[in-house]
Amino acid sequence: MNSARLRPLIGVSACLKENGRGGWVHSVGDKYVQAAIRAVGGLPVIVPACGREFDANGSDEGMTEALDRLLDTMDGLLLTGSPSNVEPRHYEGDPSREGTAHDPARDATTLPLIRHAIDHAVPLLAICRGAQEVNVALGGTLHQLVHEVPGRRDHRSPRTPDTDTNYSIAHEIEILEGGLLQRLVGQHKVMVNSLHAQGVDRLAPRARLEAVADDGQVEAFSVPDAPAFALALQWHPEHRALENPVSMKLFDAFSAACHDRARRRLGLLRAAAE
Repeated sequence: MNSARLRPLIGVSACLKENGRGGWVHSVGDKYVQAAIRAVGGLPVIVPACGREFDANGSDEGMTEALDRLLDTMDGLLLTGSPSNVEPRHYEGDPSREGTAHDPARDATTLPLIRHAIDHAVPLLAICRGAQEVNVALGGTLHQLVHEVPGRRDHRSPRTPDTDTNYSIAHEIEILEGGLLQRLVGQHKVMVNSLHAQGVDRLAPRARLEAVADDGQVEAFSVPDAPAFALALQWHPEHRALENPVSMKLFDAFSAACHDRARRRLGLLRAAAE
C-alpha cells in the first residue's frame, strides 16, 4: 500500500433512533461523514451505538477488550452532535425535565470509548454533544438547559426549514491565550454558530479551557495530558467546513494527527508481516 495515498480510518459516532416503523436505526448526519472524507481526508467508519452489545456477556472486561480491538483499527475518532442529551445520571445531575431526548445506547458506547481512545493515543475531535460527552467521560458535569442559567444567553438555534439559517453565525467566542486552540487558529476572537441547549458546567479535571462565549459559557476545551490530539468544540465546524478558514485549521490539525497515526499503524503492520 502506498502510504502517500493512505486514507486514515476515522470512527464517526452514531445515534440510535426509532425509525417510525417500529424499528431502530444507527444514524449519523451526512455532514459528519463528508467532513471526515473531505476536510480530514479520511475514510469514515460509522461506530454504532451498541453499548454493551459490543460484548455478548455484557461484562466490563469484555467491553474493554471490544473497545480496545475497535480502536486498534482506527486512526481518529470524530464525535458528532445530536439533539439528544447525555443522561444526567452519568454526572450525578438532577433528573431531566420530562420530554428531554436521551440516547442511552449512545452514552453506553461513547463514554467508555472516549476514555479508551485517549488512553490509546487515538486523535479525537468532539463536536457539540460529542464535546459534552468528553467532559462527562472525564469527570465533568453539564448544564441541561444553558438558557435557564442566570446570565447565560439562549444558545439554541433557530428552528427553520433552512439549514444555513439554523447554522448561521450566532455569537463571538474568546480564545484563551497560549492554548491549543489559539495556536491552531491564530486569533483571540472568532464568530461561531450555536445549536445547543445542553452545555458544559464544571470542566473535567483533565480538561483545559480553550474558549468561552461572551456570556462565559464554555465553547472549547482540550485534554493536555492526552498522548494524541484531543479537542472538544461546542459549535459546529463541520457545517460548510471547506468554506470556513477557521474550521479548516481545526480539521487540518485533526487530519495531520490522524494521518500520522495511520502511517505509524501501517509501519507496524508491515514490520509484523516481514
